[in-house]
Amino acid sequence: MMWDIILPQALKNILPALVNETIGLLKDSALVSTIGVVEILRSAQIVGANKYIYFEPLLFAGLIYYVLVMVLTKSASVLERRLRQSE
Repeated sequence: MMWDIILPQALKNILPALVNETIGLLKDSALVSTIGVVEILRSAQIVGANKYIYFEPLLFAGLIYYVLVMVLTKSASVLERRLRQSE
């Protein structure tokens, strides 16, 4: 009963908030990189410092974040559509 009735209804209700929180965490991880965590944005800053070019690596890092957010958004909309059709 849990898998067939309760879980699909609960997933429909929490999915938008869950996706929004995931996207928020992804964006916040870009802010954490300025503190010292090595990740995409920090790696772009390191490449810029080594090659004395900052625009291209930071543009590429922004593009990576944009693609990640768009993939999360599209996959969430597909999942919401599938859950809506299962009614």
